[in-house]
Amino acid sequence: MTITEFDGKVAVITGGAAGIGRAMARRFGSAGMKLVLADIETAVLDATVAEFQAEGIDTTGVVADVSKRQDIERIAAVAMEAHGGIHLVCNNAGVSGGGLSWEVSEADWKWILEVDLWSVIHGVGVFTPLIEQSGGGHIVNTASMAGVTSPPFMSPYNVAKHGVVALSESMFHELAFLQSSVGVSVLCPGWVRTQIAHSERNRPTEGAHAAAGPEPEDLGEDGPAAIFRSLVDDGIDPAAVADLVFDAVSNGRFYVLTHPAWNEMVRRNTEIMLA
Repeated sequence: MTITEFDGKVAVITGGAAGIGRAMARRFGSAGMKLVLADIETAVLDATVAEFQAEGIDTTGVVADVSKRQDIERIAAVAMEAHGGIHLVCNNAGVSGGGLSWEVSEADWKWILEVDLWSVIHGVGVFTPLIEQSGGGHIVNTASMAGVTSPPFMSPYNVAKHGVVALSESMFHELAFLQSSVGVSVLCPGWVRTQIAHSERNRPTEGAHAAAGPEPEDLGEDGPAAIFRSLVDDGIDPAAVADLVFDAVSNGRFYVLTHPAWNEMVRRNTEIMLA
């Protein structure tokens, strides 16, 4: 289902205090939507909520760890209590990490999969029925171009994002079969100027580097981690991504690809598979 009238409707956005989440929040808020933003960083969330409220955007903040289903349920409860309905959900929160595939620690795998994949699984499970109860709307699941390609030194991230794409594709067909009032899009951004290269700032201390293998930094000062940070720093503005997402929700577009230059890589991978 597309959303053509945004004014007065309710959007829930995880990872909504910064980066792509914040940009999507501003874009949908500027169209008149009421916002419920969830983030794990209290100070950043408070500042974003205050800024949006000062601009006249109805905004509520919820500090949450989206890897936990009970926190997703709490976000939903706040939105339903405040507004009586939910029409748009952006399952957007994410972290990055990696290294050599055979040396990534179990703690790293667990953390990245819980935030990048399980948070989306929880979000889909909690919010889809609520959107239907609210008269219909749309879900946007943030994956990555790493969900349709497989860059080296990023195995946990790749696995999580491939999972988000697969989940979203399954949902697309299921919702169509049921003629549901809920639509879905999967966002696959390339390099975007965000803080994802500094995800460790939000890592639970109890799992930090437990039994960790070599980090990408150990592969040299010009190694994968340094290259990753440079590419992110040189990425596109999150606002450009938000505009594409707004257009996709408005027009019922499923795949949201932000970097046309990557399309050839996807095409090549498919040709190699079918050769």
